[in-house]
Amino acid sequence: MSACDCDSGARLYAALCGGPFVIAGPCVLESRELALEVARAVKEAAAAAGLTAIFKSSFDKANRTSLQSFRGPGMRQGLEWLACIREESGLPVITDIHEPGEAALVGEVADILQIPAFLSRQTSLLTAAGESGRIVNVKKGQFLAPWDMRHVYDKVAATGNKKILLTERGTSFGYNNLVVDMRAFPLMKGIGAPLIMDATHAVQMPGGLGASSGGDRRMVSCLARAAVAAGADGVFIECHPDPDKALCDGPNSLRLSELPGLLQQLSAMWSLLHAE
Repeated sequence: MSACDCDSGARLYAALCGGPFVIAGPCVLESRELALEVARAVKEAAAAAGLTAIFKSSFDKANRTSLQSFRGPGMRQGLEWLACIREESGLPVITDIHEPGEAALVGEVADILQIPAFLSRQTSLLTAAGESGRIVNVKKGQFLAPWDMRHVYDKVAATGNKKILLTERGTSFGYNNLVVDMRAFPLMKGIGAPLIMDATHAVQMPGGLGASSGGDRRMVSCLARAAVAAGADGVFIECHPDPDKALCDGPNSLRLSELPGLLQQLSAMWSLLHAE
């Protein structure tokens, strides 16, 4: 990574530590055109609400319920699209990695490397992400207690990279259901990293539709507001122009047209909570 890249990463991380932010975009890269449309809308909505914005989308969804589920364009084409979106929209980008060997290559394009919740204890993956020098966002596994994320944080930090974000996304609650314990926010904030609420995956019903996951997008705004009140520094929101036609995670994705209003609400809450 060049000195310029290191400087830009440090500036971005300082911005995320210093103020509220939103990570948003479609679950998976369906096409370059759709992703760019969403990125521009996210940038506009975040700017109007006074929030730092990061564009999110995955080039590969490696943990889909069914073998027949759409996974994305793959790393090579996906990184080409993400580089284009980063340049044309001006937004930093975040995307998932699933194997240690992906970290360095994806880090050449993405500003933030994301560790999926199911992989949040994979030591080799965490250390490879840390060694990339990029910001690392780790989603809390649905099977982990909030305080277990201290060990996750320490694995990344042991590489010398302390540009770390932590994300709450709910805890398994019986079969095909998740629940968000708001006590997790003050507990995880004590670790010392900016804390994010994944308001869309938290309403997911894993495997709830049999061959795919279900979800209840009606609850996204409610959980996002509750998390901000509980101390979240940022929100993660998957959004799509037409969620019912999305190729991945449509049931728990926010309709893109609803994003501006929700960000305005969250921005007002953050302003109130941080008023002197």
